[in-house]
Amino acid sequence: MILAAGRGERMRPLTDHLPKPMLEIQGKSLLQHHLEGLKRYGFENVVINHAWLGNKIEDAFGNGQSMGLNIQYSKEESALETAGGITKALPLLSPSDYFFVINGDTFMPHFPFDRVRDIVEQIRIDNSEGSQALLAYLFLVKNPPHHPQGDFYLLPPKIFSDDQLKNNPLRQSKHTFSGAGIYHKSLFEHLDVTQKTPLAPILKKAMGNLLVEGELLACSWHDVGTPDRLSALNQSN
Repeated sequence: MILAAGRGERMRPLTDHLPKPMLEIQGKSLLQHHLEGLKRYGFENVVINHAWLGNKIEDAFGNGQSMGLNIQYSKEESALETAGGITKALPLLSPSDYFFVINGDTFMPHFPFDRVRDIVEQIRIDNSEGSQALLAYLFLVKNPPHHPQGDFYLLPPKIFSDDQLKNNPLRQSKHTFSGAGIYHKSLFEHLDVTQKTPLAPILKKAMGNLLVEGELLACSWHDVGTPDRLSALNQSN
């Protein structure tokens, strides 16, 4: 699933007439970069949620046939936030257990899409050996200048919440959540499909039960959150 329902207020006026994930970097929209990466590494079925000017996303990619993909759209009258959007899209995703989600407004041209299936298979093996089913696997990145405080601690082998690390001698700096993660469907099945629901509180609860793992990515990551950042990326080689 690609999350593409945000309004992109900080990107105005660029987003007054275009959804934020349709902004271009090096001649391709952010969405196209993600879709090409997914296709390159064997993904076939993609769900994109949208709200603001979502028809322009559908006009650009249609059913995905031209890219060798099967694209379905989860339409939201107003953005339901991350967990709300995922919950609404679950019937389209129809996962047996785990599924992959990535933010549509990030630029990660070298994201390791090829590793997603391997990670899921390893999680399934671990689950079959008697462990409680993991609820999420998050991809973290080094903190960018605009987000120096980070989001989550990462300690082998799991991600921990603030409360668990207050007196932990292994405590270290937090890392930034990239917006890409693997989730178990049970994380969302109890949520109200009509409500705006953020993802962070749900993840933190799962972390409190030690049901979240993750890794620090080595690839470049950019949160295209302001016109200046977009301009800088288009000026780089």
